[in-house]
Amino acid sequence: MFGTNGQEVPGFESHVPYQASTSEAGGWEIGAAELTGIAAQALDPICSQMRSSKIRPAAVAIDTFWHSILGVAADGKAVTPVLHPFDSRSAEAAKELARRVDNARQHSRTGCVLHPSYPPAKLLWLSETQPDAFRAATRWMSFGEYLFLELFGRAACSTSMISASGLWNQNANDYDREMLDALPIKKEQFAPINAMDAPETKLSERFATRWPELDGIPWFPALGDGACDNVGSGCATRDRYALMVGTSGAMRACVRADSITIPAGLFCYRLDRQRFVLGGALSNGGDVFAWMRRTLQLPDAIELERQLAELQPGQHGLTILPLFAGERSTGWRVDARAAITGLAVSTTPIEILHASLEAVALTFRDVYELMLSSLGAPKEVIASGGGLLHSPSWTKIMADALDHTVIPCLEPEATSRGAALVAMERIGAIRDIGDLAPSLATEVRADGTRKQIYTAATEQQRQLYKKLFDT
Repeated sequence: MFGTNGQEVPGFESHVPYQASTSEAGGWEIGAAELTGIAAQALDPICSQMRSSKIRPAAVAIDTFWHSILGVAADGKAVTPVLHPFDSRSAEAAKELARRVDNARQHSRTGCVLHPSYPPAKLLWLSETQPDAFRAATRWMSFGEYLFLELFGRAACSTSMISASGLWNQNANDYDREMLDALPIKKEQFAPINAMDAPETKLSERFATRWPELDGIPWFPALGDGACDNVGSGCATRDRYALMVGTSGAMRACVRADSITIPAGLFCYRLDRQRFVLGGALSNGGDVFAWMRRTLQLPDAIELERQLAELQPGQHGLTILPLFAGERSTGWRVDARAAITGLAVSTTPIEILHASLEAVALTFRDVYELMLSSLGAPKEVIASGGGLLHSPSWTKIMADALDHTVIPCLEPEATSRGAALVAMERIGAIRDIGDLAPSLATEVRADGTRKQIYTAATEQQRQLYKKLFDT
């Protein structure tokens, strides 16, 4: 729960862990009804707390992961599971799409590459591998839309969510005809444009009885989590870059404009019909740190930070591609894998970790430089996500690699806060999503003497990538 001052109201929160179904073939899926039940379960204790405190909220805001897709039959029942962006079984279908349409041209329109992370490849894969379920689907939607279908009896979609589908022409603010024509689907199987972003207010009877305090107030359609993270961390304008490092990572800027040019290597989605979200996504962030801690004989967190702080940039002599989970930005090679060169008998575990953290920072630098070419230098780079903020040494490495001051964001739930701010703007509780500043920590300044070292390290990393993956 958030107040109209933009601050989280203490004591009103709920967290329900869940496990998706994964497979060695690259599957990552979960039943739509199961995930709906988990979401509903998460709301129960908060509603109970509000009831006992006699609090009635003004609106409900939702964020969820971008790029999900599922099929729904005419009776409103899901005929496929929810396919997550991490599901990579459609890799060959993405290659087939690249033979049907020009990847560069469609990227310049949709802001999405032909990659198994995105719905177009998944839709083609489903049509080939699960033809009965594919034919049974009369509607295709994200999980956020399906959640509304369950709660209200009607699916509701936001511009933010559809904009990250790979089927949306960002500058036209409409479905992309060429991508639709390349797939065995029809425009009518997706959310109607004239109904997008409209809230629902009347819960179905069973949920109205379950949550009376949430019935009769506006529920806004789910927004993309990345867009909300930008807003919640104070990066709602083009001169503030959001740097997020959780398990994965991303760097994004929110741009209010009539149109935008999308550089190769970056993604472009939308927050709403007036604001674009431009940036890059990394499949590897905090998971690299976690892999090193599991695999190497490293000390406890306090000693680890002390040792990291004593190391000089590049002194390890290693070049690393930290692509343990494949690659999204900037090369979008799903088959890319991690590599380490320069190992010697004298190389220590702490040096391998240090080089890995630098390597992740250098991949962010690749994204950062592309964003500079499109948007210009930012006034601020604001960092969020536990993967980075739990390590002051890594935050310093990131500032030095980018050659820019990094300001840690202290908001514990920047993404939820961003969704709440958008809802506040829409109900008129605040004038603009940028009016309420987030809580920030002391800035971490870049050491200018390290610029040349990291510039050379960036070039070494790029050369290794070319040798291994540029075919």
